[in-house]
Amino acid sequence: MTHQTSSGDLLADRRYAYAEACLAEGDAAGAAEMAEQALDLAPRYAPAWLLLGRAREALHREGGGEAALQGALRAYAAALDLDPEDRLGSRLRLAQLGIGDRLAAISPAYVRALFDGYAARFERHLVGELGYRGPEMLREALARTAGPERRFARVLDLGCGTGLMGAALAGRFEHLVGVDLSPEMLARAERRSLYHRLIAGDLTGCLAEAEAGSVDLVVAADVFIYLGDLRPVLGAIARVLAPSGLCAFTVQSHGGAGVAIGADGRYAHADAEVLEAAGAAGLTTRLVEDAAIRRQNGRDVPGRLVVLQCGDTVA
Repeated sequence: MTHQTSSGDLLADRRYAYAEACLAEGDAAGAAEMAEQALDLAPRYAPAWLLLGRAREALHREGGGEAALQGALRAYAAALDLDPEDRLGSRLRLAQLGIGDRLAAISPAYVRALFDGYAARFERHLVGELGYRGPEMLREALARTAGPERRFARVLDLGCGTGLMGAALAGRFEHLVGVDLSPEMLARAERRSLYHRLIAGDLTGCLAEAEAGSVDLVVAADVFIYLGDLRPVLGAIARVLAPSGLCAFTVQSHGGAGVAIGADGRYAHADAEVLEAAGAAGLTTRLVEDAAIRRQNGRDVPGRLVVLQCGDTVA
């Protein structure tokens, strides 16, 4: 069971808790020792393998040498073997160390588990503590590109979460559909009574099922940071957009080329990468501008606001 909160062995669970505490306090050696003891008692407890990988990776960063790094890689691989859907995010850990398909490192199962566990404190933490303003900034970007009075008949909110984007667009749509991987997040979005339909599922699957040319506006606030390759999703969006329909989203950005995985476990896309993906989908760029949509460790996270349009006609 990859989603278990307990190993089934009380002593193993205690060792695991000690290991977590040690790692949180900066004692990587103690964390590794405690995780190994937990695994001696419960060798198929995937979270303990992941924790052992994190501890050994920390030891490597502290100068533990190649042996510590190889130990981390083996631990992450063991966690992934026990958790093939990758709810724990082992592929992401491996990708950050240069192993595996970097653009497919974040699995839907990991995102779903992450936000199911985050839902209860999502808005308090993201908005209250990290100063998240993505939905408001996208609303303002749409007002500048489409006009402040424009209403959209049919809107699709990708990765709608608790409904912050829907709330930001209140009064500017006729029909609003939200899709998200996390049932816990959707339950909170439903309480807003803004969405005409909420769908639990994958973004690309939802887009594939939508009728071509059936949507006037697609929005995705702080969603594409979990997608490495934007070409498939932008191609799918282009198919469902009505003529002159708009797509507005945020991304994290970086000054290099291509796509990078940050220390925060999210993708950052270079501007050229975003524009190339948009062009490949046949979407016209209406706006790309700097936007610090949230803060991390007291600093603005570099990002972009992007508005694309279906076809060449200006709305």
